[in-house]
Amino acid sequence: MLETIGTPTLWAVTIGAVIALLVLDFIATRKPHEVSMREAVAWSAFYVALPLAFGGYIWSQYGSERGVEYYTGYLVEKTLSVDNLFVFMLLLAAFAVPAALQQRVLLYGIVGALVLRGIFIALGAAALSAFDWVFLVFGLILLATGVKLLRDAIRGQEHDVDISEMRVVKLARKLMPVTEEYDGTRMTVIQNGKRALTPLALVVAAVFATDLVFAIDSVPAVYGITGDPYLVFATNAFALLGLRALYFVLAGALAKLVHLSYGLAAILGFIGVKLALHWGHMTWSWVPEIPTLLSLGVIVGILAITVTTSLVAAKRTEAQRERVDA
Repeated sequence: MLETIGTPTLWAVTIGAVIALLVLDFIATRKPHEVSMREAVAWSAFYVALPLAFGGYIWSQYGSERGVEYYTGYLVEKTLSVDNLFVFMLLLAAFAVPAALQQRVLLYGIVGALVLRGIFIALGAAALSAFDWVFLVFGLILLATGVKLLRDAIRGQEHDVDISEMRVVKLARKLMPVTEEYDGTRMTVIQNGKRALTPLALVVAAVFATDLVFAIDSVPAVYGITGDPYLVFATNAFALLGLRALYFVLAGALAKLVHLSYGLAAILGFIGVKLALHWGHMTWSWVPEIPTLLSLGVIVGILAITVTTSLVAAKRTEAQRERVDA
């Protein structure tokens, strides 16, 4: 049985808070509008301060070990969520989503991600409680994902998106006709006497499909940091809730994080090894484990190197472009 700090009351309060924040986001986006940088920064600051403050509560109430697990899990999930933003950015561009509708699409994507990850977290907790070897399976999933990310990054294909080849888009087009133009926040309209999908419905379906792929990587990754299902859910929820605003803050900076996939590959590979060693330790006591505090240090170090090398590479590329233009 997995140990958890999640009492029924704590679960109820947390889920209630998440739902309330989602409702607040839907109210904030009820009138489609282009998001200003000031608005995006304000919401981003709120959604960073909230999980940091909650981590302080976890630390004070349940001890430093749980606090470190929470902050490490949150950092991992926030990093993975930035990769989500890359794909969301490409999908919004590929579907030519109007600026005024982009935050609504992102919000649908966040809701879909929360639901899918909630399901995966519950299934993961049940599997880990019943079978120790699931830790090894999760580790192998992360190692395989890390290898794929590294291979795609080397080939320059880490964020390729071809919407015409997405199965969910093909299926939607087969089931119903699709209009050429967006119609506000409507998913369907009546066209020539028949119900038809709008492009907004297609992009939301595509976002949901990518949510599923990311959930398969994300949930095992945070289970590699903490075995507490409550902390797994809390870190996922807090990392996702601020994505809508963070997208508009980082839209320009995302393109400069040219080495992000390399960093994510290293982080997922490291957590995969950590999970495999944990399984090995449960099977043979002489197998060493990687402490959570050390994991936090390694992940912070990888992110620092990734951001630094990305900015240096982006600056060098920009300088070369300016010399060519001159």
